[in-house]
Amino acid sequence: MKALTWQGKRDVRVEEVPDPRIEEPTDAIIKITSTAICGSDLHLYEVLGPYLKPGDILGHESMGIVEEVGPEVTRLKPGDRVVVPFNISCGSCWMCQRQLYAQCETTQVTSEGKGAALFGYTSLYGSVPGGQAEYLRVPQAQFGPITIPQTGADERYLYLSDILPTAWQAVKYADTPPGGTLAVFGLGPVGQFCARIGRHLGAGRVIGLDLVPERLELARRHGIEVLDVRELDDVPGALIDLVDGRGPDAVIDAVGMEAHGSPVGKLAHAAVGMLPDKLAQTMTDRVGTDRLSVLHAAIKAVRRGGTVSLSGVYGGEADPMPLMEMFDRGIQLRMGQCHVRRWTDEILPLLAGDDDPLGVEDLRTHRMPLASAPQAYEMFQKKEDGCIKVVLAP
Repeated sequence: MKALTWQGKRDVRVEEVPDPRIEEPTDAIIKITSTAICGSDLHLYEVLGPYLKPGDILGHESMGIVEEVGPEVTRLKPGDRVVVPFNISCGSCWMCQRQLYAQCETTQVTSEGKGAALFGYTSLYGSVPGGQAEYLRVPQAQFGPITIPQTGADERYLYLSDILPTAWQAVKYADTPPGGTLAVFGLGPVGQFCARIGRHLGAGRVIGLDLVPERLELARRHGIEVLDVRELDDVPGALIDLVDGRGPDAVIDAVGMEAHGSPVGKLAHAAVGMLPDKLAQTMTDRVGTDRLSVLHAAIKAVRRGGTVSLSGVYGGEADPMPLMEMFDRGIQLRMGQCHVRRWTDEILPLLAGDDDPLGVEDLRTHRMPLASAPQAYEMFQKKEDGCIKVVLAP
């Protein structure tokens, strides 16, 4: 089959690789019909290269048709249409029983001290081949895949694999009071959904912040109040002034480790990228290499007693935090990898009707063949051609 493989920093290639096969009785084989490029994939394209090896298959936002199932997979059959959650969880361990699926004890990558295994996402999370390919082996298929209707555009359901439940969890964690104000830093795909979900779940006012014109315009189209951070000298101060002199009740950081406006963090990323893999791994794991400008701005902007919710990915272990300010202002901080299956039963009914309340069919800007994936990664990384979300068709 053809699959997108990592070959080095900013070097991904579509190659011929062996077809996946059933290896465990709880496996399934899925023929991929659509697979998306996630903002998290750009971390692999840039700073997380030391945890990859040439030939690793990328991709963790996938859906398709069941081709084959192992003998212990009784809830799926060939021909079923499914979305595949990006984290691999068994559904029955101690963590899964508490709906902490991103911490599944069956698939935890204990050798790296990490949580549940992820598709297409480095040795830190199990080196499981990803879904930017023609076929995908799905471990723990007795629980993971989400069965969806046979009809309807792929993009009505594809985002259940990651960014839609990730945004749903971020909004739930933000806990904006009914009628309150939610601010969303970063209007990439997750941030767009955070803003829309915030309104859907009862926030009286949602303010989105970004510096990319196309992202600001897309949010405006969905009734979101927007701020162009290029026009602001003091982003937290502007938000505080805009919301009763107190600041928003809740703030979501949907940006993460590669935020703009962090020259020291950018320099650290570049320096780590020049080191041998083993040393770079140690630096990435033990030393703060994140760009923290957005997180610090979120902490400064939220009102006293408010909540900051992190959906953007961070990777350093020694990142400096303004703990005195956080303590004094009584800020709550919630975060974590999304527990996809915890939220999908709540979201799925919103996708089945004709009204599309979350605007899932108004997010993708580019649909390209899998063969064009290298160009798509470059375009997405450089934010060229108005690119906000790319869906690949194998």
